[in-house]
Amino acid sequence: MRKRIILAALLISGTSAHAAPADTQLKSLYTTEWAWRIAALQDDEDNTRPVPAHLPRVDAATQAAYLVHWQDTLAKLNKIPTGLLSVKEQINAQVYRFQLENLIASEKFRDFEMPANSDSSFWGEFNDRARRPFRTIEDYRNWLAQIAELPRYFQENIANMRAGMKRGFTPPRVTLTGRGDAITAVAKAKPETTAFYEPFKEMGAVPAAEQAKLRAQALKIIATQVLPAYRDLDKFWRNEYLPHTRTTLAAQALPDGKAYYRQQIIEYATLDKSPDEIHRLGLAEVAKLHSQMVAAMRESGFKGDFAAFLKYLRSDSSFVAKSPQDLLNRAAWIAKEFDGKAGLYFGLLPRARFAIRPVPADIAPFYTSGRGGPGVYMLNTYDLPHRPLYNLTALTLHESAPGHAFQMPLAMEDKTLPDFRRHSYISAYGEGWALYSEWLGQEMGMYHTPYDRFGMLGYQIWRAARLVVDTGIHAKGWSRAQAIAYFHDNTALPEHEIETEIDRYIGWPGQATSYYLGEMAIRANRAKAEKALGPQFNIRAFHDAVLQTGSVPLPVVDWQIARFIASGGKGPYPDLE
Repeated sequence: MRKRIILAALLISGTSAHAAPADTQLKSLYTTEWAWRIAALQDDEDNTRPVPAHLPRVDAATQAAYLVHWQDTLAKLNKIPTGLLSVKEQINAQVYRFQLENLIASEKFRDFEMPANSDSSFWGEFNDRARRPFRTIEDYRNWLAQIAELPRYFQENIANMRAGMKRGFTPPRVTLTGRGDAITAVAKAKPETTAFYEPFKEMGAVPAAEQAKLRAQALKIIATQVLPAYRDLDKFWRNEYLPHTRTTLAAQALPDGKAYYRQQIIEYATLDKSPDEIHRLGLAEVAKLHSQMVAAMRESGFKGDFAAFLKYLRSDSSFVAKSPQDLLNRAAWIAKEFDGKAGLYFGLLPRARFAIRPVPADIAPFYTSGRGGPGVYMLNTYDLPHRPLYNLTALTLHESAPGHAFQMPLAMEDKTLPDFRRHSYISAYGEGWALYSEWLGQEMGMYHTPYDRFGMLGYQIWRAARLVVDTGIHAKGWSRAQAIAYFHDNTALPEHEIETEIDRYIGWPGQATSYYLGEMAIRANRAKAEKALGPQFNIRAFHDAVLQTGSVPLPVVDWQIARFIASGGKGPYPDLE
């Protein structure tokens, strides 16, 4: 295979006499490249940085330059003698190599020619950009400069999509139904009702004399540049792109599809496993979890069979929030309940706090139940009958704390990590940790009823079923209907969510495999540590050891816990400071 993440070298540290020159060489390489990457990609995911003044260039010539740059950087990395690095920098080298190899693979497969799928899009990213903190007058001026470039940015993406269309590199058409409605809605909107004007509604950081001027400029740019760009995109999407998207589903049906899908698994799962191996594992885990769900069903007192119980859960109004605000309030209560338990299970606690907000109405019909990250837990309040309350505790633990809105800020706040690790995200680690957080809720006493526990198990089996469905669709010829039926029969997810989830997996090959494989790795390492350390095992110290790494490939987690065990279950580790 193209990539094998081999960490045996990490177990043999170089001598201190030789570590410094090699360390300096590596630090210079990744520090310089990361600064270049942030500038080139106009990254806006770190809310501690100022709002970027530009949108990235995404045209084919720029992408070719990116490929050359990252290939050259990898060649320089290959010349640094790994065995002469300090332990800390050996880890950095492994994580950095993983990043570079995936960036290069993405360019070689020309992923930029498919910048939209059923789950996400280049136009949808502006909802997040507009809702980040604006702290200074420069942030507002930069935002104006940024959105003034939107016509150019959209045209470059449209050109890339045309190139992808010519070679059959598009999302499956069946997954895109209704996805253009969000474009149309903005194209027809009044400037002041769009997300682009959102930052100007509250401008506490700006002197009063400047506020009116900036608002006027914003309305003019949105009216004369942003909205016409959306109208052009709307025309292209409906008349040209959508009718020519592919009718196949599998990633293996794409150009060089088998290699492409294998690369997607490596990128997201960080493990070199075949689709067949992952499929078999998923089937076994689904069977195991099903028996636990039946036990929870019996505990609830329900007298019928499993299918009848699922029908009951999907139809009984007692499991439905009374209003969008009711759903938000219940999620907030769950998050605060965890706050009262956090110190018992974690030594490291992030300083950052998070808000709980509804998913914006224009994307809510196709959005997942919730998503979390630094500063925010987005909860989908659309179609309340399909947002059952028995799932809410597991969802909240996953998306807020101790999941995404906990782990990601911890990494960002850790100044001992280089920036390329503090501000990057590896799916198997991040999603694996968030899914482990759901499972940990049992131990923390967060599931108060058999229905809550069934909801947690339903979320576990949902992720195990993803291993089956993702590989089934992309490597085994499964139809969309077959994947929907498998979820319907084996999970307690509502019908609407099943369809949006299946479309997400069809349009985003490999990503769905990262969750359960990541959780399995963390739980396996915990079992190993508990067995090895016996009475010395401390759950707070174990969690801190896992979270101390930042977002890393799963083999780095294995190595970290091996060190945790060797240290007698204590930390921190001086050679990582």
